[in-house]
Amino acid sequence: MIEILELTSDTTTETTKRELTSLFEKQLHAIAGKKALSQIERILEEALHPDSHVYFFIARLEGKAVAFAFFNTLTSFQKGGKYIWLNELYVEEAYRNQGIAKKLLLRIIYWAEQHKIKGIELETGMNNEATKALYNSLGFYDVVSKRYSFRF
Repeated sequence: MIEILELTSDTTTETTKRELTSLFEKQLHAIAGKKALSQIERILEEALHPDSHVYFFIARLEGKAVAFAFFNTLTSFQKGGKYIWLNELYVEEAYRNQGIAKKLLLRIIYWAEQHKIKGIELETGMNNEATKALYNSLGFYDVVSKRYSFRF
């Protein structure tokens, strides 16, 4: 059975942090290489700070952490209030296509409704057909735009 848990600064144990760090490392290893672990640990501490606007959900299958999602809440005049930017949604490769990502997203949608959030924004690769099909099946729709980035 899949269990979806919201993580907070009060409820996140050291074991859960290690599990989450391991999942992040699997996801980001190809991008960040060896420096991924120290970045993940630092960012996780910042994100779990009580004053943060970052939220984590972790999925456990038979007690094992196999997936996570994290998002920020932001405010927009265009959206008429608070909205979610879904930063990451990751399922370990061995556990994909079992409905875990869908359950995570449904849990986030429920959370958003309970917190009077106006919408959810996210992005995915243009050729990621499976993920796009999942998002579309839940009522997400394509937004034509070009995202820009600046790093320090």
